[in-house]
Amino acid sequence: MLRNTGKLAGKTLLITGASRGIGESIALKAARDGANIVICAKTAEPHPKLPGTIHTVAKEVEKVGGRALACIVDVRDETQVNAAVSEAVKKFGGIDILVNNASAISITPTLSTDLKRYDLMNQVNVRGTFIVSKACLPHLLKSKNPHILNLSPPLNLNPIWFKDHLAYTISKYGMSLCVLGMAEEFKDKGVAVNALWPRTVIQTAALDMLTNGQGRNYSRKQDIVADAAYAIVTKDSKTLTGQFLVDEDVVKNEGITDLTPYAWNPEYKDKLAIDGFLDTPEGSQFHPVIHKK
Repeated sequence: MLRNTGKLAGKTLLITGASRGIGESIALKAARDGANIVICAKTAEPHPKLPGTIHTVAKEVEKVGGRALACIVDVRDETQVNAAVSEAVKKFGGIDILVNNASAISITPTLSTDLKRYDLMNQVNVRGTFIVSKACLPHLLKSKNPHILNLSPPLNLNPIWFKDHLAYTISKYGMSLCVLGMAEEFKDKGVAVNALWPRTVIQTAALDMLTNGQGRNYSRKQDIVADAAYAIVTKDSKTLTGQFLVDEDVVKNEGITDLTPYAWNPEYKDKLAIDGFLDTPEGSQFHPVIHKK
């Protein structure tokens, strides 16, 4: 596991989709440095099947040494996004890091993807990422080491990634195109814009629900994504931008040689499911345990 260095002490991170899962893990990793965490998500009341709300995460952030601001935010709603950004600036004095983690998913082929689901994925993943980035950028431009980090995949044009779940691929690649464009647009102004994607499937409560717990053994803990995100946003923003990074590569570059502790079940460390959009010698597809049409 990657040790905290204290580099995020006093820094303000705005994280979308932060009420549970990877967003929560990134929030807690930064909070251990004494960072300010703006927890943005729709879940203010407990979900019937999934744990976590913006308020429970806020308590955990403060418990490990950070400061928290819980904001009800649907990233599709520009008014809610702008209100959260304003509250963050008022409470903490600015924004240093944006993590676009909020995402909607439906791994379904064209004829099985209804337009309501298509619209949801594109409104949350692409439009939401654009709206939140646009709202935060005026404040990021005032930061000494500003970063935008999108949880989105490398732009892999292998047709296999389009044939079984075209709508989802379009929406996630839209997030990645935001990286490509904004990194170049704001490079001269010192704002780093990068993408981060897991090498393997990551264990979350949502995964458990989707796979009836079968996905756990083939997954890594959320810690590896949080460690990788931490390593990225603590770098000099002028030296790392426009990159499509994979969590495993990032932590290895930080000197982590034994990845076994990241496996949810160490006995399955050599049987982990490779995540989507990453071509491997074994083939290019979602693991059968994970791929539910």
